[in-house]
Amino acid sequence: MDTVVITALDQEGRGVARVDGKAVFVEGALIGERVAIDVLRRKPNYELARMTEIVAASPARATPACPHFGVCGGCSLQHLDPAAQVAVKQRVLEDALWHIGRVRAGELLPPIHGVPWGYRHRARLSVRDVPSKGGVLVGFHERKSSFVADMRCCLVLPARISALLPELRSLVQGLSIRNRLPQIELAIGDGASGGQPVDALVLRNLAPLSPADERALGEFAQRRAVDLYLQPQGPASVHPLRPPARRLAYALPEFGLSIEFAPTDFTQVNASINRMLVRRAIALLEPQPGEAIADFFCGVGNFTLPIARRGSNATGVEGSGELVRRAEANAVANGLSDRARFTVADLSAATASSIQSLGALDKALLDPPREGAIALVKALPDERLRRIVYVSCNRATLARDSAVLVRQHGYALAAAGVANMFPHTAHVESIALFTRD
Repeated sequence: MDTVVITALDQEGRGVARVDGKAVFVEGALIGERVAIDVLRRKPNYELARMTEIVAASPARATPACPHFGVCGGCSLQHLDPAAQVAVKQRVLEDALWHIGRVRAGELLPPIHGVPWGYRHRARLSVRDVPSKGGVLVGFHERKSSFVADMRCCLVLPARISALLPELRSLVQGLSIRNRLPQIELAIGDGASGGQPVDALVLRNLAPLSPADERALGEFAQRRAVDLYLQPQGPASVHPLRPPARRLAYALPEFGLSIEFAPTDFTQVNASINRMLVRRAIALLEPQPGEAIADFFCGVGNFTLPIARRGSNATGVEGSGELVRRAEANAVANGLSDRARFTVADLSAATASSIQSLGALDKALLDPPREGAIALVKALPDERLRRIVYVSCNRATLARDSAVLVRQHGYALAAAGVANMFPHTAHVESIALFTRD
């Protein structure tokens, strides 16, 4: 049995130690801790180990609040104090920018953080009938497994949704299609005029419902005041069990905006952090009346419409035609159709000519998926475009793309920081500002 000192956390939240130049990954260990380990697997460049004893604990070590922690794969950092989680993520971002991109931020932005529990307004729950565990299970996957965790609650979901998990299990257990219903997706919208939130559940049904199934689901929806949707095929097939369904939307009060979305559209998981992130992004971008600004990977208009609200001429670019149609409708509903336009384009195949077709740009905002925006950043014009805000859900691709912006396009990485969009996970959401004289 060896003893090691943990010096970092990896992207899965595992402790990392260095022994004779080799990385040793230790599940459950925290930065600064000395732990005893048993090595489970040896590879030429790394080792996987199991922690057998905490010899010297981190002062930031916390007692996990969730009874399913360690089994459920939804959270990996509940044993670390929430404030310390934010500090670790800031350090992880800095390390990625330097070690991958060889760039450093001129300014480290104050981290964006909020409430650590009950924050998830979106979730994708797996469903599986497992007779050996008592029947239907509804929840996240077990850690590093395709099995569904045996969950009775989930503390990162709003309390009212967490309380539904046992009843959802019983509900699906009684359906004729329980073996043909692999997933339930959650989407929560703000209530109209500050009223009660709108809770929507999308059931991925791979077989038609029986009349008895429809009655059971309808009674559940009425009893629990949720809107149920069915999805027999792709996202375009989603429809309410019993129309009409209530409007799903979220508010950006600082900009006087209400943004409508469909239950399977991409929106941020953490609504309160998203509001702060939009505020930060717009402050860094500094949109001015009359400026031409592109919002790449615009979705339903999360950043495009606040840019337009500041008086700029905003162009949202998105690969999904359905999302573009939703964004256009949101522009009309918010009185911004004269300053916000949208176009469909595959940004993973962006070229200099495709970007030039948007017209001359003063500034740009990028909010790409995990794959990053390497084709786009290579294609960005070198003339006139002097300010770029990059919102990222993957620190590695942000670092890679930052290197291109700095070395090939001559930008300075003026500022960068994190937003704790997913408390208790190792996920790092970040924002960076690039400027050029």
